Amino acid sequence: MSEAKTFDWALMRSFLAVLDAGSLMGAARATGLQQPTLSRHITELESQLGVPLFERTGRGVVATAAALSLADGARQMQAGAQAVTQSLARAQSQRSGTVRITTSHVAACYLLPTVLAQLAAEEPGIAVEVVASNDITNLLRREADIALRMVRPDQASLVARKLADLPIVAAAHESYLARAGTPRQPQELAQHRLIGYDRDGTIVRGFAALGLPLRPDQFALRTDDQIAYGRYVAAGAGIGFVARYNLRHWPGVQLVLPQLKIPPLPCWLAVHREIRGSPVMRRVFDFLCERLPAAF
Repeated sequence: MSEAKTFDWALMRSFLAVLDAGSLMGAARATGLQQPTLSRHITELESQLGVPLFERTGRGVVATAAALSLADGARQMQAGAQAVTQSLARAQSQRSGTVRITTSHVAACYLLPTVLAQLAAEEPGIAVEVVASNDITNLLRREADIALRMVRPDQASLVARKLADLPIVAAAHESYLARAGTPRQPQELAQHRLIGYDRDGTIVRGFAALGLPLRPDQFALRTDDQIAYGRYVAAGAGIGFVARYNLRHWPGVQLVLPQLKIPPLPCWLAVHREIRGSPVMRRVFDFLCERLPAAF
């Protein structure tokens, strides 16, 4: 009984390239290998198998009977190798894990839902937990992985990226405007029912900086709860001052006084340095950086 021939399977790629191209030059163009390298591979394979595989001619090479009998098995090997490579690539590209994102109650309710739905469609293996809170120390205590904030984090252990400036606008429901009229100039705001904050002086300070001083008692409805604030605007209780992205979620609410230059809020995304290297964290962080600005 004759002993089975052994050979280097890695040489099969060069063998098939030469067989398909009909020449060393054509195989070199197809594979990016040099002709001398391909010639050496064929010589090594012929030596290992103990049979000639190609006859050299002036215009290229002609496959021998041994080469033709070897071709089908070699192609099956090539297909199997490609299948293994593709399977490994799919396994490496699939990401799975859980990411906790913290942001304000308003952003959690109105800004993130559409973006996170897009993330779920593209990354079904990634689970997301949303922590609605205004406390930036969530990241430091490791209660969350990624934070979306309207103020720049200053902790050295966090990596932060500014996404964009978030437009703030004056808005009111069409039912309120039908009753009270639409203000045409910022000075007319004092004659309208305004919705403001209770103990938070942000709106009052903002109007003072614009040269439009308003007293807290000039706000007919006041609350520091951001979700409640938005619902009052959407219900037609008066004119409020909100992030522009909210308006598309409140049917009937309209922008008023577009010339009013309310300072925007800077929007930042932050992640802890130690977990930024995680492929799952990196994917979610980069996804939010790409998709959130379009939602503003």
